[in-house]
Amino acid sequence: MSLMEMVRQAGNESVRSGQEDEAASFEQLKRRVREILPSHVVARMGRDNPTRAENEVRRACQQVFEANPWLAADAASRERLMGSLIDSLFGLGPLEPYLEDETVTEIMVNGCSSLFIERSGTLEACGSPFSSDDEVRVLIDRILGPLGRRIDEASPMVNARLASGHRVHAVIPPIALDGPTLTIRKFRTHVMTMTDMQESGSLEPSVRRFLRTCVAQRKNIAVSGGTGSGKTTLLNALSCEISKGERIVTIEDSAELRFLEHPHVVRLEARPESIEGTGLVSIRDLVINALRMRPDRIIVGECRGGEALDMLQAMNTGHDGSLTTLHANSPADCVSRLTTMVRYAVELPVEVIESQIASAIDYIVQVARSADGRRFLCSVSQVGAKPNGAGCLVSPVYTRSSPDTHGVWVGQENAPAKRGRAA
Repeated sequence: MSLMEMVRQAGNESVRSGQEDEAASFEQLKRRVREILPSHVVARMGRDNPTRAENEVRRACQQVFEANPWLAADAASRERLMGSLIDSLFGLGPLEPYLEDETVTEIMVNGCSSLFIERSGTLEACGSPFSSDDEVRVLIDRILGPLGRRIDEASPMVNARLASGHRVHAVIPPIALDGPTLTIRKFRTHVMTMTDMQESGSLEPSVRRFLRTCVAQRKNIAVSGGTGSGKTTLLNALSCEISKGERIVTIEDSAELRFLEHPHVVRLEARPESIEGTGLVSIRDLVINALRMRPDRIIVGECRGGEALDMLQAMNTGHDGSLTTLHANSPADCVSRLTTMVRYAVELPVEVIESQIASAIDYIVQVARSADGRRFLCSVSQVGAKPNGAGCLVSPVYTRSSPDTHGVWVGQENAPAKRGRAA
């Protein structure tokens, strides 16, 4: 080993040792501050008066440093340790590294007992960074406070969106039996296009060309799939293919869609009712309102209720090229779910509703997630009316069994290479 390599190795070992010493000092500081200010006291003060709570923690830190000067060598180290402790108590502390990690797509806090993350479609256990359920509850309040939302025993569930665009869901006792539960669905800062999806293996080149043609020819498309299968990602990729000469109106429960420099996008977001039971603006309200906004394209982030009726009517009354997603395990289940959702809004015979679906939707694109967490487009189906005109007929156009296999175009007339355009 050369002298330079020995010096470099010694320097690296010194840095590593310093980091380990500071981590140990932080744990000691955290433990001793808790002896002065128990977690439940800090939690209560944090809810009632955050400024006072932070000042009390700083005062407790000073007491610990005076009694244990060996914890920090100088004033800068003390301030750094104190800042880290305050961040862990009043910021997003233990979750910050996962929020900054681009490879993490979901963060799941199950009370103070466990923390899990999703990375590349698979779950990873990350121990338990919280010492009590009170700390988790304070963290939830800190997240919701700047958003103008609140959660309590009378209203123990809440959905919200962070300023960064990440989606937040929280549930607290008495609904959550094992303590406060927090789930954060992260979204990439990079807008994934269909080219990116092709490069990652999520869809094949022929499918990319087919879907691009469908969007260009203003076909109405429903993206179907299970939770976490990539519905919103594909919907966003399809939306990025829309011509810049068209006016787009997006309607979402929590705004997640983003566009690649499209000049004419109007984004609408639903609003839950207040604690007083007023101010509710539903997806259905927004769909009805969007029809008066001269849209060329209407994009509904997800149909999950009576808004399905208004979406179908929009598709059937001149708003071609509309896009939406919904939860379903197959294209046939997608039609069944749409039928059920329409009946939330109006009582009509199933055959009539299916006929509306057949005339409104051109294609159902099914996405799935494999056992190893990879997401891929598994089928494209054409929607049309049954020969007798009553009901809906779903015909497969393309199928793919796994991300490791090549898809099959059903019928030579359906293959983009043969046809050169969408049906």
